[in-house]
Amino acid sequence: MPDQVQEQKSKISASRKLMLKSLMVAKAKEEIEQEIADKEEEKERYLAERAPPLQTGGMSFAELQELCQELHAKVDVVDEERYDIEAKVMHNTREIKDLNIKVLDLRGKFKRPNLRRVRVSADAILRSLLGSKHKVSMDLRTNLKSVKKEDTEKEKTVEVSDWRKNVEAMSGMEGRKKMFDAAKGPAP
Repeated sequence: MPDQVQEQKSKISASRKLMLKSLMVAKAKEEIEQEIADKEEEKERYLAERAPPLQTGGMSFAELQELCQELHAKVDVVDEERYDIEAKVMHNTREIKDLNIKVLDLRGKFKRPNLRRVRVSADAILRSLLGSKHKVSMDLRTNLKSVKKEDTEKEKTVEVSDWRKNVEAMSGMEGRKKMFDAAKGPAP
């Protein structure tokens, strides 16, 4: 198999390749020179057509001033056209750039990097988001209200005794009168 690869590569000798490359370079150089000469001729032809040579001999001062004003007006018109064309070119290049970006996005040529898991505490997240303003600790257990067992037992006993007293006090007509007076408001 490697013999076949060598045979395929050796169809054209190195000297022959070098000669072909030099011929191609020479031909390309001739074409570039011809293209430059053609552009120069076209430029001269265009300038001769658009800006014929001025003949200022024998003109009075007023005629020269008028000619200068006409040329100045033409220069202004050409400058405006140049500016408009530059603005269009800038707009088109920006649009081409945006479209190229969209095409690349649609093709999906961007390689996404492998993401690593990062363990970050809630405090670190808040510090990164809030900066130096973050002073609250995220340990939720410390922020809870502590309840003592003794307080709950006392409250239960008080509630039970209050409930019994209230039932005895509210029984009968006296209890109903107290409820009626309490709903009515303080006595004057």
